[in-house]
Amino acid sequence: MTTNDFQFVPSEYPDTPGVYLMKDSAGKILYVGKAISLRKRLSSYFRPGAKLTPKNESLVRRVRRVDTLLAGTEKEALLLEASLIKKHRPRYNIVLRDDKQYVLFKLEKRSEYPRLLITRKAVRDGSVYFGPFTSAAAARQTWKLLGRAFPLRKCADSVFRNRVRPCLYHDIGQCLAPCVRDVDRNEYLDLVRRVEMFLRGRSGELLDVLEREMSELAESLEFEKAAILRDRIRDVRRTVERQAVVLQREADLDALALAETATGLGLGQVVVRQGRLLDEKRFFWPGLTLEEGPEALQSFLNQYYDGGRLIPGRIILPYDADVGTLSEVLAERREGAVRIVTANSVEERGLVDLARSVAARDDPRSTDTDIAELLSGRLRLDARVERIEGVDASHLGGEGLRVGQVCFVQGHPAKEEYRLYAFPELEGAGDDYAALAAWMKRRIDAGAPWPDLILLDGGKGQLAAVERALNEHWPNDSDEPKPALASIAKGPSRRAGELEDRVFRPGRKNPMNLLPGSPELLFLQRVRDESHRFVIGRQRSSRKTNVLQSEVLSLPGIGPKTARLLWDRFGSLDAMLEAGEEGLREVPGIGAQRAAQIAGRLKILRR
Repeated sequence: MTTNDFQFVPSEYPDTPGVYLMKDSAGKILYVGKAISLRKRLSSYFRPGAKLTPKNESLVRRVRRVDTLLAGTEKEALLLEASLIKKHRPRYNIVLRDDKQYVLFKLEKRSEYPRLLITRKAVRDGSVYFGPFTSAAAARQTWKLLGRAFPLRKCADSVFRNRVRPCLYHDIGQCLAPCVRDVDRNEYLDLVRRVEMFLRGRSGELLDVLEREMSELAESLEFEKAAILRDRIRDVRRTVERQAVVLQREADLDALALAETATGLGLGQVVVRQGRLLDEKRFFWPGLTLEEGPEALQSFLNQYYDGGRLIPGRIILPYDADVGTLSEVLAERREGAVRIVTANSVEERGLVDLARSVAARDDPRSTDTDIAELLSGRLRLDARVERIEGVDASHLGGEGLRVGQVCFVQGHPAKEEYRLYAFPELEGAGDDYAALAAWMKRRIDAGAPWPDLILLDGGKGQLAAVERALNEHWPNDSDEPKPALASIAKGPSRRAGELEDRVFRPGRKNPMNLLPGSPELLFLQRVRDESHRFVIGRQRSSRKTNVLQSEVLSLPGIGPKTARLLWDRFGSLDAMLEAGEEGLREVPGIGAQRAAQIAGRLKILRR
């Protein structure tokens, strides 16, 4: 099959495992795929009379070049494919729109006095993890209930080591205060075991133990201790009532299913831990059909179950699939066996049916206007705006100059790709134009993935400064198209007391014709507001840190090196004050006399 300027010649491609990158006339990656045989896989796209899905027909029409990367095995190709999709987010790949990490409970078992905390990433550090929970609010509520039932410490290790008096949690009965009180470690570890028992799904056994102990305390007339256990039992029951038992055995598994809707393909995920249904989630890809379901499912498995997630030992699919290599990859990420199978019991088939009903739900975005198409049309761009980076510069009287960069992909914020840039060489100048030009150079140095559009918070001056820097520093030998530029600025109102935003593009004297309240203008305003919020928030945080570090340097006999040691050890002046002379003496290089001087000066600063 011929695609305009592109002629596919099978003999030019190796009959070995690898990854192929399909590119358009501008060199932009349209699709990334892996194959056991690159020659055979690519031939399936381009041979005469090939029956392709609508998505692949559209893809093939746009292909002008195919690059390949060889791999030693199919597993290596699978891993390489996942990393390239994550980096470039090609238009025709199945890319997770919402790849946000689930919330996990982390029990720090290696600590002398373990604590339970909430995290979004599992790290192999000896801790025990429980979850996941898609709802962070629900996880925090459960954490609070467990904190009332089992008074483990809440503070971080750095605070725990330097505390000199109990915190508020101890005052309200939610911490035994092992930081400063003589707490029996065996008694504390018994609480830890009970928390772990509850989180492992053995809540019934835990309740039996607590009720038996409460009865024994009541019989021995220790009513205050019995009342404490009564409250713990109440909090445990309140938490357990939210979880539905769906399996008779204490199993960890995820059930997946696909469903085609009027607007695309949905994938439903049901999360079961310790036999209890914890959560369900829906992923959606507009324009896809069930015919493309196998590709979507395999791409989902490879992208979603990465090394930072809690991967279950069993993943149930709606049909048989060739996932042997993928099982090996997930097993390495989990550091334990992973079975990817079809349902083999009535209970598991019921979970797949539930996942299918989740997948078939109406997509809340299905009635939304396609913002990528709208932006490309209204701003007169050649390509859809799938990825947009919003940029804003901020300073206070010329000091603390920062440039914030936010990122939206397919209309949704990608917060893991937010960046903050500092420019010490421009301190005191207060020159937004110079800062934005310097940002543009550093952004080019950072490399792909490139945005389809860069949106600046400002007017034609900011736009011109960035355009010059882009033209000056963009590599001449680059196959990638330059990002499009636009700026958004407040303009004079047609009615008193109101402001209307105006959007400018390079080479145009007048602003673009975007109607107030239109979807595309509202979206650009959202990106602008997010970049402004991000840079202001980070700038304030940086300013606060600098002020506090300056206060540390003002203490008697403190130079930059000692100030750094104090700051790294305590993190704030309040923590130093709380540590007192005894805590300050533990810092290397600070003796008793200097510790007394610093402690005295701290008290004066905090009056």
